[in-house]
This record gives sequence, structure tokens and C-alpha cells, in this order.
Amino acid sequence: MDETLRQLGGLLLGSVPTIFLFLITFLSYRFIVHGKQEHVLKERYLLTEGAIEKARADLAAAEAKASEYEQRLREARMAIFKAQEARRQTALAARAALIAAARDRAQKQVQQAREGIAQELEVAKQQLLPESERLANAIIRTILKLVAVAQSPAGGSQ
Repeated sequence: MDETLRQLGGLLLGSVPTIFLFLITFLSYRFIVHGKQEHVLKERYLLTEGAIEKARADLAAAEAKASEYEQRLREARMAIFKAQEARRQTALAARAALIAAARDRAQKQVQQAREGIAQELEVAKQQLLPESERLANAIIRTILKLVAVAQSPAGGSQ
């Protein structure tokens, strides 16, 4: 066992310069290369993966803006449709009012015409009444004369 420990001690003693060189190499790498390499890797990440993530974020923002734009467009269309409907309702109401006014005027004109015809009828009746009485009297006289002539001894045969 002593022999093994001596050999192990000899190996350990022989490996000290290797361990020392390894530590120097590791520390040199750490101070000289590692920082710069990490910086380069971060830049590369930002240029590749970071750019992809940024593009995704920009795409999501663009989609949100497009959605907002579409919503505003729908709202504007609805406002236009509502304004058109309000104008149409106003026009229909004005048209209905004009039709009602024209109908009222026409009814008044018809009523005035009926009253005028009724007045003319009354005037005609008033004018025809004396004329009809005169004609009736003339007819009665003529009939009575004919009856009297027919009943007289000279004009009739008995």
C-alpha cells in the first residue's frame, strides 16, 4: 500500500504543473474570451431570436391596430346608416305631412264644391218652383178648356 501511496503522490506531484496550467488557461479564457463571446452571442440572439420575437410583437400590434380600425370602420358605417335612416324617416314624415295637407285641402275643396252644388240646387229649386206652378196652372187651364169645349153643346156630339 505504501507503494500505491507513493505512486499516487508521484502522480499528484507530476500533475501539479498540469493543474496549474489548466487553471491559468481557464482563468485566461474566462477573462479574455468568455466576456467577448457572451457579448457576441447576445448580439446574435438579438439579431435572430430577438428579431423574430420583435417581429411577432410588431405583428400582434399591427393585428390589434387592424382590429381597432375595423371596429372604428364598423362604428362609422353604423353611424352613417343611422344618419341615413334618420334622414329617411324625416323625409317620410315630411312626405306624410304634405300628403295629409293635400288631402285636407282636397277634402275642403270637395266640401266647398258640395256646398256650392247644394246652394245651386236650392237656387234652381227656387227658380223652378214658380215656373212649375205656372206650367201646372197652364196645363190645368188647357185641360179645363179642353174639357169645357168637349162638354159644351156646340163642340161636342151628344
